[in-house]
Amino acid sequence: MTEAYSDLIGLIERLHRRCLDVIKAEIDRLEIRDLNAAQAMILFNIGERELPMGELIERGYYLGSNVSYNIKKMVENEYVVQTRSPYDRRSFHVRSSEKGMEICNRLEVLFAWHAKQLEDGLLSPDDMSSSREALGKLEGFWSSARHTTPPETAS
Repeated sequence: MTEAYSDLIGLIERLHRRCLDVIKAEIDRLEIRDLNAAQAMILFNIGERELPMGELIERGYYLGSNVSYNIKKMVENEYVVQTRSPYDRRSFHVRSSEKGMEICNRLEVLFAWHAKQLEDGLLSPDDMSSSREALGKLEGFWSSARHTTPPETAS
């Protein structure tokens, strides 16, 4: 089980990188030079909502410093609109601009096309559902595991 778990961790890391590679290829195809793949994923996760910056971090998608830097760059390049919270002047809310929503929409089209391709032969809807369920359980486990420590081992 330990080897399978280690392999799974490595696979998850590679999958994340491959996903960013696919997004980068789409950005390059669209000849967008002022946005990277990680920023495009942040836009995709914001979507049509307006979110407190802290929520992007709390959801576990990104590290705090990465979010701050990437949001700053996306504000500069007009993909995101950032406003102060009316309730807490220290807090900022972000939403996709019209330019940012164009990227979100392109990614939605790309991902829908991928889902159709997968369903047409590589993964059945049941495969997709069970994969999502297993990864969701792993996410929940990791969320709680970060608050525990392994038992001491004898030397």
